[in-house]
Amino acid sequence: MAASPWVWPMLAMAGLVFAVAARLFQTRIGEMKRRRIPPQAVASARQMAETLEDTRAADHFRNLFETPVLFFAGCLAAMQTGVEGFGPLLMAWAFVGARVLMAIEACGRNRVMRRFRAFLAACTALLFLWIQLGLHWAGLL
Repeated sequence: MAASPWVWPMLAMAGLVFAVAARLFQTRIGEMKRRRIPPQAVASARQMAETLEDTRAADHFRNLFETPVLFFAGCLAAMQTGVEGFGPLLMAWAFVGARVLMAIEACGRNRVMRRFRAFLAACTALLFLWIQLGLHWAGLL
């Protein structure tokens, strides 16, 4: 049995989450070792924010559990209801691509306007994905 085409953008997005998690662990553990910060000194989110200097990956990791929830829900709903077609799937891949660009910027130089443009592109793709899903379910597409 062949996998639904909706599986691939979801796997790519999950891969991005794990890549950012790996970057988070790399930067957090590296800084804690370099600055000799004991683990208990960063036991809470507040302590973490006050103690660590580089929180880019951690900030972005949390962000990956905001709008991407709508992405995963949309893909799963599309898969369950048999939505096919180039348009909705293209929007799913556009969302993933924009989120990859956003992650690269957020975990790298972190230029706000570049990150914002990627965020806006991702949100636009997500909006159009949901519009197309709604039209499909309403029998209009």
